[in-house]
Amino acid sequence: MRCGLVARKLGMSRLFNENGDHVPVTVLRIEDLEVLSIKSVDKDGYNAVQLGFSNKKPKNISKPLRGFFAKSKSEPKEKVVEFRVSEDAILNVGDKLGVNHFIAGQKIDAVGVSQGKGFSGAMKRHNFGGMQASHGVSISHRSHGSTGNSQDPGRTWKGKKMAGQYGNVRITTQNLKVVKLIEDDDLILIQGSVPGSKNGVVLLSDAIKHKTPNEVPFPAGFRKDSKAKKEDLSLSSTKNEKETSSEDNGAEGEN
Repeated sequence: MRCGLVARKLGMSRLFNENGDHVPVTVLRIEDLEVLSIKSVDKDGYNAVQLGFSNKKPKNISKPLRGFFAKSKSEPKEKVVEFRVSEDAILNVGDKLGVNHFIAGQKIDAVGVSQGKGFSGAMKRHNFGGMQASHGVSISHRSHGSTGNSQDPGRTWKGKKMAGQYGNVRITTQNLKVVKLIEDDDLILIQGSVPGSKNGVVLLSDAIKHKTPNEVPFPAGFRKDSKAKKEDLSLSSTKNEKETSSEDNGAEGEN
């Protein structure tokens, strides 16, 4: 059993396949996904991998979390997620995962927090039909009707479908198809809708109701070093440019 990925939902788009059919896709992006710590059976009683998603400024991190990230020698992360894995799928601290963790055509499960709808009525929340539109109904057209009982038990049953908070709950959507992987931009295109709002964090893992293809990388798909080196070179060049400009400004000031 492999670990999953953590991605950010950017929104929806569409693709056209080789037959010219229109395929709606959800665009997900991986941001600085890194292994922070390992859980083992001997020490913790189970095997798991903790992943950190998206770098965050140290000033926005509490002191206990700063110590946790310092122990793993990584940048502070926006979100830390734990995935259960089998003993042969344990990774090393510091490993960076990429979109090549999955392959095109594979089925995956997506977990996210659904969009909150606030306090909603029974017709919107539970798809009730409502009361009659006329013939004696007054100011109660969208009400859910009676909710009480007789003298015994003399109360409303727990779990009664009524108006209340709608949405903003953890949702798992199963058997979504991976349509395309764009490794240069760390993007995953998934057919269909994925729970959550734009810029929300989504957990992706191999589908439990479909057999994982033999072609998927095991124990995980790692980010290519060439892309990481390019980013390091761009950061170093930017830093050198800043230092050079500051030196030039200092020389001009002396003159």
